[in-house]
Amino acid sequence: MNVFGEPLAPCSLAPKTGWFRSGCCETESRDVGSHTVCAIMTAEFLEFSRSRGNDLSTPQLAYGFPGLKPGDRWCLCAARWREALQAGKAPKVLLKATHRRALELIALADLKAHAVDLV
Repeated sequence: MNVFGEPLAPCSLAPKTGWFRSGCCETESRDVGSHTVCAIMTAEFLEFSRSRGNDLSTPQLAYGFPGLKPGDRWCLCAARWREALQAGKAPKVLLKATHRRALELIALADLKAHAVDLV
């Protein structure tokens, strides 16, 4: 379910994202990072993430990871998105594709302020 209590929409199939690499920001108890926020990558966020020790831009072909570029959608860890928010570098989000577990760490109002899919 998404943050609205509706069925979770896909985040990205190209590149394929999500804890299960299903294209959705689904999660489970083994997902300690809570990869639940469907975000649209920006150069600023990718650099921020790299500065925090998580280089999402560089391909890791041995793991089937193509590397991300601005405009790509990706299921981010809720804590990393919140950290980026506090640093003023949070990327935009797709609420219909953001899992409701993200609300355990992030206020809905903060997600809405960065949403691209609100009418």
